[in-house]
Order: sequence, then structure tokens, then C-alpha cells
Amino acid sequence: MTVKTKLFGTIEIDENKVVTFENGMIGFPSLKQFLLIYDQEKKEKITIYWLQSLDEPSFSLPVIDPLVLLESYKPIIDDDLLKAIEEPAPSDMLVFSTLTVPSDYEKMTANLKAPILINGAAKKGCQIIVENEDYQVRFPIYDILSQKQEGTGE
Repeated sequence: MTVKTKLFGTIEIDENKVVTFENGMIGFPSLKQFLLIYDQEKKEKITIYWLQSLDEPSFSLPVIDPLVLLESYKPIIDDDLLKAIEEPAPSDMLVFSTLTVPSDYEKMTANLKAPILINGAAKKGCQIIVENEDYQVRFPIYDILSQKQEGTGE
């Protein structure tokens, strides 16, 4: 299957890798089909992925594994919310935080309050609001990423 995207141009995708968000994303309920794009050849620990909408070629979100930013990240998730993605086994569960990258990239933030959950086996996803009061919508990450990048020796 061939899709056109604003950031990546025309790309060939495997239809079996399409993730369905039955209720769309927060703020974007009509966007239901997504593809997780990343550089498989990157060997570094910090990987920024892109959640590319197949419904709207100009819509893609940079996302990151929140454990890269905060090793103690343990969102409280209502079990009913996991039913929407067919209650994945822990090994099939992917969790991502959306990134906001302003023109002053030193003010880059991650949204720890509204993670994206994906059941890799069922190819179903949802975005939720976690019950944890201590997680921020705009968690500053520039210093964290800089320190981790320096730690890779690159």
C-alpha cells in the first residue's frame, strides 16, 4: 500500500502495520488509522518515532517512550480503557508520550499526562488521560535528552 505524507513523502507501507484508533486521538476524533514510523537502523537508546495519520497526510506526531525520559513512569490506567485495545499482554503493550518541539527546541516537552497506548499484537491504539496527579502535560525534556545523548558517546 502506498501513502502520501507531508513529512516523509510517498512511502510504501505494510497494511498489517496499520494501527487503528477506534475513537481517534484526543482533539482529533476523525483520525483513526496510523502508522508508527521510526528508523530501524538507529542504534542509539533515544528514538523518536512518528505517529503518522493515514487519514490526513499532513498530520504526524513525534512520540517517544516515556521510560527514556522518566524511568519511574508508571501511569495509573483504568482497566476499562484497556478494553478498547483488547487488553494487551505486557509484552505487546507500547506506550508513547507526544512531544512538543517549539522553534526554541530547548523548550521541548513531553506529555506524560495523556500517553498513547498501542496493543502491538492487535494493532489497536488509544490515547488516554492518566489518573496520576504528578504527571505533567508539558514535562521539560531538553536537559534529559541532552544528558542521555552525551551518555551514548555520540
